[in-house]
Amino acid sequence: MAKEKSQNRYVAIIEKIFLSHFDNKINYLQPNTAVIFERQEIEVVATQLGISLPKNIGDILYSFRHRVELPLSISATAPEGYEWIIESSGRASYKFSLSKASRIVPNPNLATIKIPDSTPQIIVKYSLSDEQALLAKLRYNRLIDIFIGVTAFSLQNHLRTTVTGVGQIEIDELYIGLNKQGAHFIIPVQAKGGSDSLGIVQTIQDYEFCKNKHPNLIPRLISAQFIDSEKVAMFELKVNIDERSIEIVDEKHYALTKATAITVEDLQEYSFR
Repeated sequence: MAKEKSQNRYVAIIEKIFLSHFDNKINYLQPNTAVIFERQEIEVVATQLGISLPKNIGDILYSFRHRVELPLSISATAPEGYEWIIESSGRASYKFSLSKASRIVPNPNLATIKIPDSTPQIIVKYSLSDEQALLAKLRYNRLIDIFIGVTAFSLQNHLRTTVTGVGQIEIDELYIGLNKQGAHFIIPVQAKGGSDSLGIVQTIQDYEFCKNKHPNLIPRLISAQFIDSEKVAMFELKVNIDERSIEIVDEKHYALTKATAITVEDLQEYSFR
C-alpha cells in the first residue's frame, strides 16, 4: 500500500511538470527537441500539490526509468512508435526526449547455458541487494569474458562521474577488456535485480561516458538482469544516438549451477551451437 501511495505521488508530480512545459505545436521529432525541466521544479510542484517528497528526490525519476510506465497523459502525446524517456541534460537539469519504443527484456524462448558457479559462499551470504549480488556473480564467474569473448578486468563499481552535456551519471560496474589482437575495450555494465527493469536511459548514459571519457577504446555496452536467483540474462546493446534508441546485438542466458549438474549431453549440445 505504501509503495502504491508513493507511485501515485510520483505520477502527480511528473505529470504536472511535463504538461506545464509540453507544447503540442512543436515538432518533437526534430533532432535535439525536448521537454526540459529543472530538478528544483520537483520541489516546487510537490509544494503546490501538497505532496511530501521522499528523502531521495532522485527516486522519482529512477522510478519512471526502471520500475513503472509514465502516466497515459504523458505517453499519449508521443507519436506512434515512440515513447518519452527522462534523461539528464546537465547539472540538476533533465529532459523528456522521444525514443523509438524498445524494451530490454529476457527472451523467454532462449536456451539456457549452464556455467559452474564460482561465487564464494561467503559473498552469497552477505550480499546486500539483488543488484550487488548480480554484480558479484558476474565478476566471480567471469561472465563478461564468457559473454563477449574478451578478457575483462573490473576497474570500478558504482562509478559516479560527470559527462559533458549529460551531467552526473553512475555506472554500476566498469570493466576494461583486452582481446588476442591487443585491442582495448571499455565495458560499462548495467545490472538490475528484483522488479527493476533494464533501461534505455542508463544505456545511453553509458555510451556517452565511453565516447566522452575513453574515445580511443572500443565500447561494449552490457546489461544484465536476474531471471531468477541462479539464472542471469545478459545483453550486448547498441545505441542509435540520433533516434535515442537501442538495439540488442546479442543475448545469452546463463544458469549458475554445480559442476556436477552439467551433463555429457549438455556439453555435446553446446559443442554444436
